[in-house]
Amino acid sequence: MHALIRQSAAHVRANSHFIHISTSKAPSIKETGLYGYHHLKTPKGFQRFVDDAIERSEELVNYIAGMPSSPEIIRAMDEISDTVCSVIDSAELCRHTHPDREFVDEASKAGLRINEFLHYLNTNHSIYKAVIKAEKDSSLTHEAQRAARFLRMDLEKGGIHLCPEKLDRANELSIDIIQLCREYNTNIITDPGHVDIFPASKIPKKMHHFVSPIYRNIPGASKESLGSRDSIKEKGFRIATEPSTLQGFLQCLPDAGVRKMAYVQGNSVPHANLEVLDKLIATRHEFAQLMGYKSYAEFSLHSTMAASPEVVLSFLLEMSKVVRPKADQEFEAIRDFKREKSGEPNGELEPWDEAYFTWLMKSATYKLDSSIIASYFPLPQCIEGLKILVESLFGVTFHRVPLAPGESWHPDVLKIVLHHPTEANLGYLYLDLKSRKGKHPICAHFAIRGGRRVSETKYQLPVVALVCNFSGSSLAPVRLNHFEVETLFHEFGHALHSLLSRTEYQHFSGTRVVLDFAETPSNLFESYAWDYRVLETFAKHYSTGDVIPKKLVESMVGAKKMFAATELQRQIFYALVDQTLFGEQTSTGRDTMAIVADLKRQHTSWTHVEGTHWHTRFSHLTNYGAGYYSYLYAKCFATTIWQRICQEDPLSLDTGLALRTKFLQHGGAKDPADILNDLVGSGIIRNCSGGIIPDITSLCEEMELMKH
Repeated sequence: MHALIRQSAAHVRANSHFIHISTSKAPSIKETGLYGYHHLKTPKGFQRFVDDAIERSEELVNYIAGMPSSPEIIRAMDEISDTVCSVIDSAELCRHTHPDREFVDEASKAGLRINEFLHYLNTNHSIYKAVIKAEKDSSLTHEAQRAARFLRMDLEKGGIHLCPEKLDRANELSIDIIQLCREYNTNIITDPGHVDIFPASKIPKKMHHFVSPIYRNIPGASKESLGSRDSIKEKGFRIATEPSTLQGFLQCLPDAGVRKMAYVQGNSVPHANLEVLDKLIATRHEFAQLMGYKSYAEFSLHSTMAASPEVVLSFLLEMSKVVRPKADQEFEAIRDFKREKSGEPNGELEPWDEAYFTWLMKSATYKLDSSIIASYFPLPQCIEGLKILVESLFGVTFHRVPLAPGESWHPDVLKIVLHHPTEANLGYLYLDLKSRKGKHPICAHFAIRGGRRVSETKYQLPVVALVCNFSGSSLAPVRLNHFEVETLFHEFGHALHSLLSRTEYQHFSGTRVVLDFAETPSNLFESYAWDYRVLETFAKHYSTGDVIPKKLVESMVGAKKMFAATELQRQIFYALVDQTLFGEQTSTGRDTMAIVADLKRQHTSWTHVEGTHWHTRFSHLTNYGAGYYSYLYAKCFATTIWQRICQEDPLSLDTGLALRTKFLQHGGAKDPADILNDLVGSGIIRNCSGGIIPDITSLCEEMELMKH
């Protein structure tokens, strides 16, 4: 999806996930299909949806080939993008959330078909010539000129400017890359790993509902010693080591041997991905070289704020150096705590100890009980919190509206309209927040429809879906732990970017921005989930209605900060792994396990466990190849914005006005550096070797990393 869909629809949290989409008519209360598309009343409707999108796009391609005026070329290109997005992104949302297998299968087929058509669009020379002509037209508006430039660059990312032989090879490699990414991510799901623990007493009772009981014959037991029974079974437990549960287990397992087994197994699967990753690195490298770049990282970064791998590496190495002293202090504190608890004065601190002892230290220091915290965050109250947030900041009402027959994919789905008293409706938001069988376990933002100017009097309103995976049932209502509250606010930050942007072209709507700017709104709104002035407006006890105590929130914030340098160091390490694997390659190829081990030794306070290969289930290597650093960019930008714009009065209309008019409404239509400077003033970005890096001062102050 190189050109017409400049950025894939999925935006994901640093260790979770995110997505986007388009419709042509605002959903009405008459009978309709999924998301308000009349075609999607039945699973087979996806076929007609694709047919119509292809037919309309071909009409527009023929129109563009006739070389109309430059504004008309850009407008027609944007309509093609809007038309194709409507299918791709609807299919993605359906694939991830629909309980009906037939709908999921038809959505998958639709996605494949429209991607084949995209290949035709992205290699169409009449489109390319028209875009080049438009880009040279100095009479275009600033946004139209920016659209022409990005369309041209994105077509070239697919190789349209290459000679026929090279273009054919580029197309082959593109298909291989898609298949390798799919294989890599499938392996993560199908091979999560497990360990069998005997005896059962090694697993605390409070964890029994997370594990499966297993049995084995007791070795050496004789019939005589067993009386009349032929054999005796010993009970144990099987621990699945998929990432979502492994961390929870490591936090709660007092037995160091069991922790080690779970850690080693969880970080040694899927083994098949070692080979898949080698192939992916080699294929991306060949593709980048075909495009005239030294590495895939250079190819991937040339149109970002950073502009080059050298700039990203200078930023990451600076961050690594700044965070190291405090991370080392935290490491020593955890090691000393372990020695005291275990009675081993010379005991070493191992990687499988981190989650267990940091949790114990936080609990001992702040006396936190996760069930007490969750009692203040029933899901309906958290949705109320989002409502209060938009009303306070933007003067916008946020209320539930009825779903038309056929529009929803599950009874749990809510539909919200954002309404402004003088501007009318601003957009629609679907909320699908509860976990259920068959639903993909993601936390994601799907921009179902991008906003765009349709005519002088009509604006196509954005429609987004916010999908989470919070567990609960009708018998046990959903209550969120605070990490889940933070996740909800993170994804809502993406949703607000989509809902409040007012761009001429859907190509720039909301989150459709350069990679290293996309996570800034979501990181900013995470800060709202930690501020007591915000939490006291909605965090109320599920049975008594009491507001969450200020002291409890202070303890939560204290616990969060307790090992913040260690967590930041981990994210820097992840970004360095991503950057190095897709950086310049040696002629002999490289051992990814050795690279990861070396980087861990150089840039973290922790030892590497030989034989483990944590990176084979780091899905961001496929989603964000050479782009994982963007989370750290966003963390720096968001911290500065919070401190300079929001912290004094986070819920005021003045704060909201600045965020909306200087930031969110521009989507990708304005240069990110201009947006940041306009919002905050100087001191949020720095120029570096032809690229841009965030100023790290605010983040360092917040985390107390700077020496006084």
